[in-house]
Amino acid sequence: MIKVIVVEDNDTIREGLKILIDGTPGYSCIASYPKCETMLKNLEKQNPDVLLMDIGLPGMNGIEGIKQAKSIMPEITILVLTVYEENDLIFDALCAGACGYLVKKTPPSKLLEAIQEAYQGGAPMSSHIARKVIDFFQNKKQSSPTNQQNILTPREKEILSGLVEGNSFKTIADSLFISIETVRFHFRNIYKKLHVHSQSEAVAKAIKEGLI
Repeated sequence: MIKVIVVEDNDTIREGLKILIDGTPGYSCIASYPKCETMLKNLEKQNPDVLLMDIGLPGMNGIEGIKQAKSIMPEITILVLTVYEENDLIFDALCAGACGYLVKKTPPSKLLEAIQEAYQGGAPMSSHIARKVIDFFQNKKQSSPTNQQNILTPREKEILSGLVEGNSFKTIADSLFISIETVRFHFRNIYKKLHVHSQSEAVAKAIKEGLI
């Protein structure tokens, strides 16, 4: 059972998400909140598997909410669901600790798949958001110094590129004909080299510095 907390200030959308999640076998919406402040007070006690977070919220915005949630529970999986598609917000969310970024027009079936993908270690993104991310790091790569790009080995770049494209560890392992444990081993090395502590930080740093 994947335990989900929803943070969404629109009452209709929040209730719709709760009904969708609770009405699907294998998923449970254990709480829903209209703002970050209330969610953060209860986060550790409720211990969700996935936090589904809006960005444009009253009071504390979603980006700051992601940072605060990660400070309380560093291992928590956070998935952004928002109307905003600006590059700065996408990268701010990833740098803050979100593992994926979806827009609100995402079909319900795709949203449920994304929650499961995030829960299993992937980095789901709406297709055009993923394209923005890929375009950004390709342009960055062309203007980046060669010594920066040589921080990672070719295999580490392949694995990190797979995560940037929204693939799970299993999908990356299958595509490269290696085991999931080997993927995890490479990720530990990537974390050390990039001085980061999570997949989302690794993705954000790789994109911003043109490392892949």
